[in-house]
Amino acid sequence: MLIAIIVVVVVLVLLVVGFNRLRRSDVSAQEALGGMDVQLTRRADLVPNLVETVKGYAAHERQVLDEVTRARSAVAAAAARADVPAKAAADAELQQSLFRLNATAEAYPDLKANQNFLRLQQQLAETETQLAFARTYYNDAVASLNKLVATVPWMFFTGIAGVEARQFYQAPAGQEQAPTVQF
Repeated sequence: MLIAIIVVVVVLVLLVVGFNRLRRSDVSAQEALGGMDVQLTRRADLVPNLVETVKGYAAHERQVLDEVTRARSAVAAAAARADVPAKAAADAELQQSLFRLNATAEAYPDLKANQNFLRLQQQLAETETQLAFARTYYNDAVASLNKLVATVPWMFFTGIAGVEARQFYQAPAGQEQAPTVQF
């Protein structure tokens, strides 16, 4: 009788520990994804200011400015969803359009010296650094969660805890090449 009680207590303790460990790991991955969304949104919020600053100098570069605006809207929409590949695609689109915007700005020496433009570029650079950190943090949290979900004994508790493996953040194909800009 005593052995049966001890076995039941051990099983219950193991169940609680497994459940809590999986849930904590899942919450960490959710938190990391939220951190990435914050940085994507921060970058998207800086874009209108950058576009307005460039507009005054590069009024005839309408296509580049429209492209940046469309990409910013895509990031805002992707940040509202939990679809990691959609976030990556929107992020890549905005990154490429910002690259083209900065390349356009290079053609205007007065713009490059404008204090507002320089401040916005600095804020974007800081945001890019924070975004890179957020992506790394998210992938680390997902790796920890996915290891638990795939290993014994934790894998036996995934159904009870309502936890499953998550997707890693991956930049869409072709992001290793810098976009070409022609004037």
